[in-house]
Amino acid sequence: MTGAVRTAYASNQNIMAAASECRAQIGRANPDLVLAFVGGRHDPASALAALRGTFPDVTLAGGSAAGAIATAGLGYTGFELGLIAFHGAEVTPQVISTGALLEGEEAAGRSLGREVRDHTDDGAAVLLLFDSVASTSPLRLHPASQLMAGFQAGLNDRALHVIGGGLLTDINISDGWMFVDDDVRKHAMTALVFPAGITASTAILHGCRPVSSFMQITRIEGAEVLELNGEPALTVIERMLGLELGTTSGQELSLVATLGQKQGDPFAPYDENNYVNRLILHANPARGSITLFEPDFAVGTRVQIMSRDNVLMLESVERGVVELSRRTVADNCLFALYIDCAGRASVMSGAPTEEAELVLQTLAPIFPFMGFYSGVEIAPFAGDYSRPLDWTGVLSVFQRAP
Repeated sequence: MTGAVRTAYASNQNIMAAASECRAQIGRANPDLVLAFVGGRHDPASALAALRGTFPDVTLAGGSAAGAIATAGLGYTGFELGLIAFHGAEVTPQVISTGALLEGEEAAGRSLGREVRDHTDDGAAVLLLFDSVASTSPLRLHPASQLMAGFQAGLNDRALHVIGGGLLTDINISDGWMFVDDDVRKHAMTALVFPAGITASTAILHGCRPVSSFMQITRIEGAEVLELNGEPALTVIERMLGLELGTTSGQELSLVATLGQKQGDPFAPYDENNYVNRLILHANPARGSITLFEPDFAVGTRVQIMSRDNVLMLESVERGVVELSRRTVADNCLFALYIDCAGRASVMSGAPTEEAELVLQTLAPIFPFMGFYSGVEIAPFAGDYSRPLDWTGVLSVFQRAP
């Protein structure tokens, strides 16, 4: 069992039964670390007790997930349980955590980045997981852009391959929680730092296309965009999309459009990989504004309205997975992890096919595979440092270094 990674999946309203099913799939030998993705309809304290009883004396990481994705099945009913079990020091990541997000996301990210820097060399693979929901009433998210700005500052000149995702209890963004230090925690962030002999290759799967010319943000407060080109932002977006003015809900907009910022040459031919897209969280007809998932745009930022395109999404999956397969050698693959925006689930996107199923069909992994539905995805972007992305799928294959 030394140097092995195993995955397991179950869907059961009884969390102890789900944990027992997963234990049987993983085998009798105790792993060194279990990374768990727990459907949000399971009580977190009961989930901790079930996993602790099923895997005694094993380090536990992970937390809530809007759903899980595996070769044995996938779903987002809230009763899923997905596990990744690491056996052996040469494949088991070191777990470094902070519980200080509520005190300041950028400062917490910076502190975690400094600690990760002290435990890595250039090129190391790191998985970041964090509680997405800062408060439920009113709904406020922990901004991934601020977390990552701090984390990158803490890393200083360390160049790492960082992927990650925000943890949710469900696709309606009701809450989120994590396992930290053998307890259930809110406002936490965990870095899983893989050993030097493990590398990662990542594909970002998109699915948006521009449906407007470039516009400037002329008024913004945090994540709330009030004006585009001097007009109320909601009015501009409704007009561009052909929606009835003044009647649009934030949920309706979030299903059909994002705001995208094109990276690099603005006049270069369209390439989905050049866009950082931001989902729309709220619409406020009284203020004529929209609120984005992230507060990283500013006055003067040039954006385009992006249509969420299901056909393009499925094409991007096939194209991206095939390209990633060409870059990896199956004999060296330890496992694959898919971090999938919850909005890409067919119940949210309206796609005729579950794109996560298409990922599995196209990848056809002969090695362990696990995925979860997330709030925000983090990945290396255009050869640059890692940043948060919206409405993407981030597929990473972890391998033994040659």
